[in-house]
Amino acid sequence: MSKVTKQAVFDALSTVSPSEGKANIVDSGLVSAVIIDGSQVGVVLDFGKKSPTDYPGVKNTAEKTVMAMEGVTAVNVVMSALKAPQAPPKMQSPKAAPTPTAIPGVKHIIAVASGKGGVGKSTTSINLALALKAKGLKVGLMDADIFGPSLPMLVGVDDKPEARDKVIQPLIAYGLKVMSVGFLIDIDQPVIWRGPRVMGATQQLLKDVAWGPLDVLVVDMPPGTGDVQLTMVQQVPLSGAVIVSTPQDLALIDARKGLAMFKQVKVPILGIIENMSSFICPHCGEASHIFGHGGAKDTAAELECNYLGGIPLHMSVRESSDAGTPLVVSEPKSVVSQAYCNIANQVAEDLGL
Repeated sequence: MSKVTKQAVFDALSTVSPSEGKANIVDSGLVSAVIIDGSQVGVVLDFGKKSPTDYPGVKNTAEKTVMAMEGVTAVNVVMSALKAPQAPPKMQSPKAAPTPTAIPGVKHIIAVASGKGGVGKSTTSINLALALKAKGLKVGLMDADIFGPSLPMLVGVDDKPEARDKVIQPLIAYGLKVMSVGFLIDIDQPVIWRGPRVMGATQQLLKDVAWGPLDVLVVDMPPGTGDVQLTMVQQVPLSGAVIVSTPQDLALIDARKGLAMFKQVKVPILGIIENMSSFICPHCGEASHIFGHGGAKDTAAELECNYLGGIPLHMSVRESSDAGTPLVVSEPKSVVSQAYCNIANQVAEDLGL
């Protein structure tokens, strides 16, 4: 018995033609595979999206043709599954962003932000909030830095807030209503949360806390332009943003990104603060520009936004922060405290307060 070869099978099938076409099934590319196992032959026909009306006749003719070959004892001709025409994928309509809703009893919400960490944003937030309160305003301070909450240390409070009818009651520190995730968890417990949980915690601090009545809620934002920032602009209407930077070019680069983010989401920029603008020697009182000077003011002019002022770097700022007694409270007449008060005056004026 002679050996059956694929070429011989193809040659035999080239004599078979469907009635609807002139070309044979081999030249038409309809024979997608030939499998040989000794004297047994398998043939796969692929008609694509549409089979010919005489497919059974073509199949039978192909089987008889191959079976008539010398050395063939069995033939099986099959057709591959027809490829149903695929409908073009439907474009999903993008989900509309949540509509910001006001916090009951809160007139204005301002974000204190920076492009990077380590520029003194939290210290600025607490002292700005206290300077606004010194003007006779009702002020709250929310620590939105979920991963690195610093408010408990800055105000020297480690109490746990109460909940009444599922509404969290903010703590009171120096006449401010304050809330932070640091009051809800162990201060030494690391926060290892993914984005959705971080966004949920931010929303809870905004909406599930009895903030009102307030003239201003100051929000100490985490550094960068991530989930918390997005949640903030989606959940509540911000009256404005204050950008904190040091005079260094590296810090100013990141401050630009933060400023651009707020502009992109249509949040008014109240202005830029240059923190650590100069170092005041505690012995002689002389000012030294160890981080440079005037970079934030130049950036504000370039980006056409307000320059709110510079905050000097002084030992008392660090000491008061570590002690939980913010400088505006512990040394209200100091040069640094007066700088915060001047900035608070500008912010209040912009808010119409």
